[in-house]
Amino acid sequence: MMRLVNWVRRASARGFRWARREWERWGPAWQLRVVAGGALPSSLPRRSVVLLRDSEEDWSVGMRCPCGCGETIELMLIREAKPRWDLIVDAKDRPTLRPSVWRRTGCRSHFWLRAGRIVWCD
Repeated sequence: MMRLVNWVRRASARGFRWARREWERWGPAWQLRVVAGGALPSSLPRRSVVLLRDSEEDWSVGMRCPCGCGETIELMLIREAKPRWDLIVDAKDRPTLRPSVWRRTGCRSHFWLRAGRIVWCD
C-alpha cells in the first residue's frame, strides 16, 4: 500500500511540473516594464520583467520566480557586477536573459528566459 501512495505522490508532482511547463510554453509571454529609480518596486507584477533604469543606464532587472514560490529575483546588468546578465529585448518587447537563472537557495529553480518564454532546465 505504501508503494502505491509513494507512486501517486511522485506522479502528481510530475503532473504539476508538466502543467507548469506547458503553461510557460503556451501561456502569455513575459513582458518588459521599465522603472526609473534605484530600487525595485515592493511588489512585482506577475509575468513581467522589471528593468531598473537610472539616467539612461540600465542597472538591474527584477522578476517574481516563475516556479510560483513568489520570491523576488534581482539580476545585475552593469558591467562591473559579478555575476551579471545581459538583457535583450525584441521588437515585441519580449525579454531574453543571458545566461540562465539558477537560484541556489529556496526553490532552486533553474531556467532560461528566451523571447518572453520560460525554458526550464532539467
